[in-house]
Amino acid sequence: MKSASRLHARDFISRSAASGRYHFNSSDAQDALGVSAAATKLALHRLSKQGLIASPARGFYVIVPPEYQSLGSLPAEQFIPALMERLGQPYYAGLLSAAQFHGAAHHRPQEFQVMVARARRPIVCGVVRVGFVVRKKIASVATQSFNTPRGTVLVSTPEATAIDLVGYHDHVGGFDQVATILGELVDSIDPEKLVAAAETAPVPWAQRLGYLMDQAGADDRTGPLKAYVRKHARSTAVLLPAASQQDAVRDDGWRLSINVTVESEL
Repeated sequence: MKSASRLHARDFISRSAASGRYHFNSSDAQDALGVSAAATKLALHRLSKQGLIASPARGFYVIVPPEYQSLGSLPAEQFIPALMERLGQPYYAGLLSAAQFHGAAHHRPQEFQVMVARARRPIVCGVVRVGFVVRKKIASVATQSFNTPRGTVLVSTPEATAIDLVGYHDHVGGFDQVATILGELVDSIDPEKLVAAAETAPVPWAQRLGYLMDQAGADDRTGPLKAYVRKHARSTAVLLPAASQQDAVRDDGWRLSINVTVESEL
């Protein structure tokens, strides 16, 4: 009886993979197997022990093809879209992960970074790690689709990525890392779209980004953003609020107090 159940479960995932579907819910498996929830759980546990499937989230499974056996999971970008659809939550790949899609990640991210509307616990599935970062006004952030072997994934545009990198600099290794990435990202940034991206975030983010882009030698792309800052910045912002402001230097163009030295690796 156990052997028949296990064979049926293997057949279920084989057929799913053959049809191009590499993720499923526990209820999908139960319906296909025609057994109880307990028997389904046991069958899926056996497949998981064999490395044939993995479970990034409760009740949600991914089929692990041979090329990803060493990961113990599908790569995050191949299952996050399906997971977020299942949860009914908006998302996009952001920060270092977005920079990587745009060819601007100086170092490979240690985790796949996903921007979400509500806080979620990180995912560890095999060696695949996913970190979630809460983004206000997430519905207003510009995204674009990138193809993956299992479909598509939403990624913040270069302009939205630049804004987020500054706003969430503590999630990417600090402003030195931000400056390094911006140095590789600036050629993809459209000045007008950058202003639209700035409108989805606090004005100080735009002030800091403009300064860092100028430092990266991209002052030819910051004109519209500077006009936006002059119109909307009501006070002088601080580059790094957590650091001392002693001996800070004021940048009048960006209405910014420069209280730390930022060094790019480029």
